Amino acid sequence: MVDNPQGKRAVLSHFIIKNVAIFVQINVRMGASSLIVLIIAAIAFSGIAILVSKFVLKATTNKQKGEPYECGIPTKGKTWVQLNVGYYLFALIFLIFDVELVFLYPWAVVAKSAGWIAFVEIVIFFFILFMGFLYAHKKGALKWI
Repeated sequence: MVDNPQGKRAVLSHFIIKNVAIFVQINVRMGASSLIVLIIAAIAFSGIAILVSKFVLKATTNKQKGEPYECGIPTKGKTWVQLNVGYYLFALIFLIFDVELVFLYPWAVVAKSAGWIAFVEIVIFFFILFMGFLYAHKKGALKWI
């Protein structure tokens, strides 16, 4: 990377701007005709797959096909069971901490060239995530049932 007189922080900004500019140039060169060809190809491949399945597979109808799928076991009692909201909270917290890895990868790529500024920024980022983790733990969102 080019040594920037404004400091190490500008290196990260330059990296992001450079990659966005490359992305925009690629999209401008492709033009509308490429998009039209892509849409036509998607519709054609989907249509061909549907037609092939209609001709190859034998269509049968019976009473069981109209019933809801319950793993092949007949249901007993009410089938509408409300699940504990804790499962959803656990899944959302997992997604939040999983998405952090998406932000961690670009940082790892430029960490050496960005220097101590990048290290301080990632420490602040992890601190904010850790505070969110502590909040979720305090509220009991991480307890399994």
